[in-house]
Amino acid sequence: MAQASLLTALPTFLLIASLPAAMSSPSTASPQPLAAAPSAEDADRADVWGLLALLYIAPADAELLRHLAEQPAAAAAAADARPSPLQAAWVRLAEAARHTSAVAAREAFETLFGGIGQPAVYVYGSYYLAGALHEKPLARLRGDLQELGLARRQEVGESEDHFAILAEIMRFLIAGDDPALCLLTRQRALFQAHIHPWGTRMCEAIAAHPAAGFYGAVADFTREFLAVEQLGFDLLD
Repeated sequence: MAQASLLTALPTFLLIASLPAAMSSPSTASPQPLAAAPSAEDADRADVWGLLALLYIAPADAELLRHLAEQPAAAAAAADARPSPLQAAWVRLAEAARHTSAVAAREAFETLFGGIGQPAVYVYGSYYLAGALHEKPLARLRGDLQELGLARRQEVGESEDHFAILAEIMRFLIAGDDPALCLLTRQRALFQAHIHPWGTRMCEAIAAHPAAGFYGAVADFTREFLAVEQLGFDLLD
């Protein structure tokens, strides 16, 4: 699937930040040469991870919905007689965006992930891996992020195992500017330890909710993208 220019102006990293040098790992504490520009394929992957971070951290606004609806890649995939599962999910996401208002997207988001007390669907790794929030999986993730010299921004109220924050970390490991960190091996390690074991279950829970609306299409696309990422990492062995 051609994903070039998926989002023409993704914001800079909003959810994560580099730790102060004194807290960073040795590989990030000293000056590093500039990383080479990511390949077209990696740039596409980074764009998708960045899109997922936006979609899961806050309700899709009118601008994001419009941008998704107008994606030329979706039109090309729709014209393909035998689209891949990821292409087909991308077409459905664009179509859902085309028929969803910002008000409807906000209502679905709040129904699924918001509210007081227990949400309808959790988007935190600890819930799926340990059955409760703020458990050992989150502690392990924080340890891994500290080794990478990364942390969530203090103004972000969500814990690091929130799917949106993990998506932004993946984007950073693909398209960041530190060549010691932006490696396929580090991407695979984070993905397989902290996303793959539960991401599909989250997507299934979202898609199964009767009020999912637009986010049902988001979940379907997320699930197919995670499958493609896992397949790519399997090829490294």
